[in-house]
Amino acid sequence: MNRTVDVLVVGGGPAGLAAATRLAAAGAGRVEVLEREETAGGIPRHCARTGFGPYTGPLYARRAVAAAVRAGAVVRTGAGATGWAGPLALEVTAPTGPERITARAVVLATGARERPRSARLVPGSRPSGVLSTGELQQSVELFGLRRERIGRRAVVVGSDPVAGHAVRVLRRAGVVVAAVVADRADGPRLPGPVLRGATVAELVGRGRLSGVVVRGADGRTGLLRCDTVVFTGDWLPDHELARSGRVPLDPATRGPSVDPSLRTPVPGVFAAGNLLRGVEPAVVAAAEGRSVASAVLAHLAGAPWPKPDLALRPAGGLDWVTPGRLVPDPAAASAPVPGPVPVPVLLLRPSERLSQPTLTVTQDDRRLYERRLPALLEPHRSLRHAATWAGAADPAGGPVTVRLTAG
Repeated sequence: MNRTVDVLVVGGGPAGLAAATRLAAAGAGRVEVLEREETAGGIPRHCARTGFGPYTGPLYARRAVAAAVRAGAVVRTGAGATGWAGPLALEVTAPTGPERITARAVVLATGARERPRSARLVPGSRPSGVLSTGELQQSVELFGLRRERIGRRAVVVGSDPVAGHAVRVLRRAGVVVAAVVADRADGPRLPGPVLRGATVAELVGRGRLSGVVVRGADGRTGLLRCDTVVFTGDWLPDHELARSGRVPLDPATRGPSVDPSLRTPVPGVFAAGNLLRGVEPAVVAAAEGRSVASAVLAHLAGAPWPKPDLALRPAGGLDWVTPGRLVPDPAAASAPVPGPVPVPVLLLRPSERLSQPTLTVTQDDRRLYERRLPALLEPHRSLRHAATWAGAADPAGGPVTVRLTAG
């Protein structure tokens, strides 16, 4: 089956649904959302806690789906994009059979996933009882599984707030949490016994997990008895579809490389949400979905695709910066303030805990910006930064380096 639409949104999570809602409401034509799961809404569907604006996760997801449908978007579940048939044509597998959908614009919003145990290089056998946070939350919140099916005694591995969410889900299911193994010596407060600066060195057990070998900050190891281990955090962009479409990836985030309007280097292809860099709160992803809709509408109206632009490179204590590209204004290249284009807003993610660090922006041997930040930055929390220095970047110059250094 060959079909055409005006805008094809791949991913029915917060970013994709927000983009589809705004596009459909603005009269963008036929706006279609593809969601491979049986229910749209993304990760919030199985996060039965507050923190999604004024709502719990499941209510937030239901409201996002309802808003998209009410605006006129078509939300298809159980339908996954499996490859590309052209620059703006996707091969789709749906309950009705294979399809080829060609669009005037494609918005990639496939989200992020947690790095599996195998990719974390934790040695040992391959017993049952090894879960990610997503698997745990779906088991408890969507399928109602209790300790008889999950386990009786668990160890949670992780240093960011997601580890705390996993502890609470386990306890709600009746599972005893033996410890949280946090590899960072500092970090957010976590519930339960916390082993700081420790790592899981090995999984033990045949058939079913019987324990984990923990290496402490002093190098000594010990066996912690458990029948369940939950690996949390360590998010990766779900970028397989982008890669197969030869959409360039940002070397730091491993998500699609985008400019401040969330355009990729491939004309007509946009990307938004946690596909860009791993996990951020749902409200941040939804805001990016609404933002990308403006650029899509401009593209549908005939706005030109930007020429080659400037790459942003993280350095020092900075893990990544997104968007990772700037569209320079040639007329403002030598001006100390931005030109008439909107000031880009960047997300910066520190790689370590930094107290009142200095943010420095350079291009070639020129310093574009420097400021001491009056804040404590944590590696699990991003910093929003208005790039008021963007207009001073030389369009003909090299990459722009954004650096965080300890204060």
